[in-house]
Amino acid sequence: MASILDKCVGVPRKEFAPGTILLSEGETSGRLYILAEGSVEVLRGDTQVAVIGEAGSVFGEMSVLLNRPHTATVRATSPVDVFVFDDAASFLKSNPEIAFFLGRLLAERLNAATTYLVDLKRQFEGHSNHFGMVGEVLESLIHQQHEDFTLGPEREADPRL
Repeated sequence: MASILDKCVGVPRKEFAPGTILLSEGETSGRLYILAEGSVEVLRGDTQVAVIGEAGSVFGEMSVLLNRPHTATVRATSPVDVFVFDDAASFLKSNPEIAFFLGRLLAERLNAATTYLVDLKRQFEGHSNHFGMVGEVLESLIHQQHEDFTLGPEREADPRL
């Protein structure tokens, strides 16, 4: 992840004490953080999803890319030092290499989630309880297409589409 840290040269850094919340689930900040030092935990509700301490780890990207509130809370578990991008959307638009990196990162996460769901589907296919619905969840996840990425009226205006 050294390449993402190389892109942070000259970017403001901020230190946070243990227990400090960097991002709050349900809120929109427009910020992106890249971890320089320390560790954070990721929480959805009261459930800890992960503890992350790898320099170069990114937080806030989903909210920025989806233009939606944060899907999780990120809280410092040790003293942390992060690079802060207050206008993350502009930063990503002006740094295609970083945007591509984030695309790959998110694709890896989606692949891991899909692989897990396929395994669950195989195990519980045919069950009449909620586990039998894994196939529907998987299909929905794979075929979901946000309206920003679907063709609309411009299709008729542009014969190339």
